[in-house]
Amino acid sequence: MLRVRTVTLSLILFAFHLSCIAQLQSLYTFQKDDTVLRKKYAEQSIKKKDLLLAAVGKENAKEYKEIYGQQFESIGELWNSTRPVTSPEAHDYLQAILQKIIAVNPELKETDARVVFSRDWWPNAVSMGDGTIAINAGLLVYMDNEAELVFVACHELAHYYLEHTQRAIKKYVETISSDAYQAELKRLSKQQYNVNRQVEQLAMTTMFNARRHSRENEAAADKQALLFMKRTGYDCNAIISTLELLDRVDDSLFHQPINPEQAFNFAGYPFKKKWIQKESSIFSQVDDHSSFSKKEKDSLKTHPDCSRRISLLADSVHSLPAGGKKFIVNEELFRKLKKDFFIEIAEECYRENELSRNLYYNLVLLQEGKNRPLAVYSIARCLNRLYEKQQEHKFGTAVDTESKNYPTDYNLLLRMLGRLRLEEIASLSYYFCRQYETEMKGHAGFEKELAKVLQLKDQ
Repeated sequence: MLRVRTVTLSLILFAFHLSCIAQLQSLYTFQKDDTVLRKKYAEQSIKKKDLLLAAVGKENAKEYKEIYGQQFESIGELWNSTRPVTSPEAHDYLQAILQKIIAVNPELKETDARVVFSRDWWPNAVSMGDGTIAINAGLLVYMDNEAELVFVACHELAHYYLEHTQRAIKKYVETISSDAYQAELKRLSKQQYNVNRQVEQLAMTTMFNARRHSRENEAAADKQALLFMKRTGYDCNAIISTLELLDRVDDSLFHQPINPEQAFNFAGYPFKKKWIQKESSIFSQVDDHSSFSKKEKDSLKTHPDCSRRISLLADSVHSLPAGGKKFIVNEELFRKLKKDFFIEIAEECYRENELSRNLYYNLVLLQEGKNRPLAVYSIARCLNRLYEKQQEHKFGTAVDTESKNYPTDYNLLLRMLGRLRLEEIASLSYYFCRQYETEMKGHAGFEKELAKVLQLKDQ
């Protein structure tokens, strides 16, 4: 029964995806994914899970089964979603880069790694431990050249080659199954007071040690990645520039900050300053990290320890012969994908019900005048969807709340969205659509959204 429901849900989501693409196709040519390839990769992941479980002995089998179950649930979620980019254009480009790396590194000749781009917005890449490696579009859009992409691929391949995920799982299982750990749990369970707090502290300590182990793995993966990359002919200075990028990526913008007041100020419905006015700090919901030490602030980054990682590699990189290239495979396609992936990210956010991010990215497009018709349609669609979410009392599931980890302009948009009443969302959608009605005449998707707001206005 669970399998039937899963298949049914997948079909519904796929139909919804096709409907959205049909509306947008005249405005932008989306990457057309190879669903057969994605299914093949999913099947390979399942086979890898079976192999790993078969290799587990009777000792701690239950713990391994549980943790592998969690690991492969996450991997399955990736392959059974629209997140992987398996279209020939993008995927073949990435495979060409991968083959450049493998061809000059005999250690990788027999690798079963499956490397894909993903449409995830956050700037990251990940080796999932089974051979699945995902390089997020949200990282590619920040990169300057192909060599930086090569380093990221080499780094994730290094994690897989060095078996970091499997070693970490083994270390964790051995720790929680050890006599010392179990004795401590037993001792705590007999105490009358603060049992939950102390058990939680024990778990946190174990997790901290695993995290520290993971950071040690980052340095090892960097070192191995340097060995992989220096044979490729690419400029290894990209290793340093990539780590510098990762160090500042949480504070960086690759576009001019958006201006919600400019975007939503209409002659018939002026922008209300109260939507974005800063509240008293007493009532502010944004976490204050200003009192944190440099070390604590670094630990909050998406990519901590980058300065240390740079210092460990700098001498080795600078000692390499000059002459490495920033591009070898296809510079033109690299730059095209950077532009396209911004749109792919925005659309994936809409599919994943991350409406505040979808709105944000499309306001960026509108402000920069890039793919203007697409941006206008997408904003109108998003506003109408936000209205529906508010009606359904599910607004909070689709809109982020302000955070110090977000750019200032995104926080400003979140503050505005959080203060809008239902009728105000309807009015913003109405006046936005009317402002672009003439410009968007003939675009079926936009006219459908316009019809929605006109119907609301008549009620």
